[in-house]
Amino acid sequence: MIDHISVGVSDLDRSAKFYEAALAALGLSRLVTRPRTVGFGKAYPEFWINLREGMAPVPPESGVHICLRARTTAEIDAFHAAALASGGASESAPGIRPHDRVRYYAAFVADPDGNRIEAVTFLAD
Repeated sequence: MIDHISVGVSDLDRSAKFYEAALAALGLSRLVTRPRTVGFGKAYPEFWINLREGMAPVPPESGVHICLRARTTAEIDAFHAAALASGGASESAPGIRPHDRVRYYAAFVADPDGNRIEAVTFLAD
């Protein structure tokens, strides 16, 4: 249903480096570079960052986050580690999340501007 998503960033170069590292763990790479935007994806840009000069940090209580699907728990571990090594902050370490209907493995990070990004994979029973 969703074709692509974008987030605002205050420093395009810093954020491009962050997302190149974090998204590479999920199989996405930089596909498009323009003066004020960078697009990442597998076959086409499905995740965009857009320069918003003067943007205030995203408040943690905003409740907004973007969740990206991973194939394996190892990809999620790599995503989390790469995000932290590239200037992000851990919002929730990789681990199993029990739920009423499904079991899944996930991790949350915040990019340098506070955008919350989750990676998830669903586990077989």
